[in-house]
Amino acid sequence: MTGNSKKSETFENVYIGTSGYSYADWIGPFYPDGTRKGDMLAYYARYFRAVEINFTYYRMPSAKTMAAIAAKAAGRVLFAVKLVGELTHEREGRDPKLVRDYLEALRPMTEVGVLGVILAQFPWSFKRTDDALAYLRWLADALGEHALAVEFRNREWDDPAVLEALREAGIAYVNVDEPKLKGLMRPSDYTTSNKVGYFRFHGRNAKKWWKHDKAEERYDYLYTKDELTEWMPRIKKVAGETGKTYVFMNNHPLGKAVENAQQLMEMLGQEFLLDVGDGGGLF
Repeated sequence: MTGNSKKSETFENVYIGTSGYSYADWIGPFYPDGTRKGDMLAYYARYFRAVEINFTYYRMPSAKTMAAIAAKAAGRVLFAVKLVGELTHEREGRDPKLVRDYLEALRPMTEVGVLGVILAQFPWSFKRTDDALAYLRWLADALGEHALAVEFRNREWDDPAVLEALREAGIAYVNVDEPKLKGLMRPSDYTTSNKVGYFRFHGRNAKKWWKHDKAEERYDYLYTKDELTEWMPRIKKVAGETGKTYVFMNNHPLGKAVENAQQLMEMLGQEFLLDVGDGGGLF
């Protein structure tokens, strides 16, 4: 069996996980009763090979914190780390120092080889313009050798010219599942980087997407098996075109993301409970 045929059969290059892991309402649905917040990642790493770190959007992380996170996962998890909000939601000028500070904070993960990709999630208000495209090119250049994946929320970005610009810049396009509302993105299977493919599942709670009392209500949705099956051809296609493909479930309320992530792993022939043994990490 050739390497390519094995890859297409087992999809070992597909890394499935959840957007975040330290949720109090996962105690019971996923974490055993009494699990402390500081012990959650070590437990999570027994089941998944990748996770998104989202708190870095809200504040600049410290190298000490990122080193501690990497240590708790013990080399068993690849991290997708969200870019700080100043670089995706504010964008008041191009600040090289802000990027340098961010990369310095991520250095402990880079040094031990567990930083998989940097995720830049832009808001719906980030619309397609020549200046916006130039900003993306600047951002990719500023991040240097680090893999960058970009998620758009405004459908103006779903355009062949944009995809070509991302390919030229080496930026991975984030394919998303979200409610079918006017102006939002539609299902896709775009590959704009041969290194990284990326999928995010936000749920289809159309009623709560724009109007909600708490932000997490937007993502309160459990996918059916049929809804996940719709995505299998897309995920397999992108996986066949990239070195690593990340798939993250963001429908986190009450552990729904864990349940759906487990289903996706089973659909791709992956074991949910990983054998981490005593031999160290998976990479």
